[in-house]
Amino acid sequence: MLSQETLRAAIPTVLTEAHFPELPNFYQGKVRENYDLPDGRRILISTDRQSAFDQVLAAVPFKGQVLTQTARFWFEVTKDICPNHVLDYPDPNVVVGRRLNMLPVEMVVRDYLTGSTDTSIWTMYKSGRRSMYGQSFPNGLNKNDRLSRTVLTPTTKADQGGHDAPITPDDIVTKGLLTDAQWEEVASLSLALFAKGREIAAKNGLILVDTKFEFGTDADGRITLADEILTPDSSRYWKAASYADRHQRGEEPESLDKEFLRLWIADRCDPYHQPIPAIPDETLVEFSRKYISLYEAVTGRDFEAPAPGESVKARIRRNLAAYF
Repeated sequence: MLSQETLRAAIPTVLTEAHFPELPNFYQGKVRENYDLPDGRRILISTDRQSAFDQVLAAVPFKGQVLTQTARFWFEVTKDICPNHVLDYPDPNVVVGRRLNMLPVEMVVRDYLTGSTDTSIWTMYKSGRRSMYGQSFPNGLNKNDRLSRTVLTPTTKADQGGHDAPITPDDIVTKGLLTDAQWEEVASLSLALFAKGREIAAKNGLILVDTKFEFGTDADGRITLADEILTPDSSRYWKAASYADRHQRGEEPESLDKEFLRLWIADRCDPYHQPIPAIPDETLVEFSRKYISLYEAVTGRDFEAPAPGESVKARIRRNLAAYF
């Protein structure tokens, strides 16, 4: 694990953008820079930008590298379950993948009643709702309880700056977002991928709480896993050893994911209606430590920080020279 001093020293050098005019068809997402090549490949560069509550809020040391390398681990161990878009990793922050026709639904899989965003089942449950995403939930549950079964809670996929919206499986099909056969396939794949993630996380002392998957279709119409998979940006992870005691005391679990920052913000403002305060350096350092800890726990590998001297953007440019 990198020291707090190393993480703090990296804050001035975080990768906030990776725009290279030499590459065509630039598109900027909240976290990633994307380039579509004429031959059907897409370059995805993970920056250190951090988003929450539909906003980009800060940049976290080494976050882009952690996301890319965590997703790489999961793509490799799940490729027997579902084909994925990955073609190459020319840089620790970069994936080159097949360009897909993305399906307009995000597949969210959950084992626990938790969350802090508008689309989380705990937020809805706390407000009195017992029917959500086409699923029924009993009375008497508490935040962070384990559900009696794994549930799918899909959302529509918002445009840049927009907000994902809850939707039921029936509405997905009747509105023509997916065919019935496509829904059945992505639902089955999502549950199988989640089960694999839960199994590996448990072996490493972690609880995989929930996650989001995105799928597209390739040139042959085959459903293919895309974007990222089981990263701390797209998933919640809790430390298994302390979960039961903390839950019994009504305390939040020890998390290694984005929820740390969401809760920090929600304690200080209403993030959907009030300005979000500046995030102090010590909070960004703690956030970075959680992401790196998650990577190391899941993969069993030490995180290797970039070598000093060359900026991350300069290194990415060098490693992508063959694509210019």
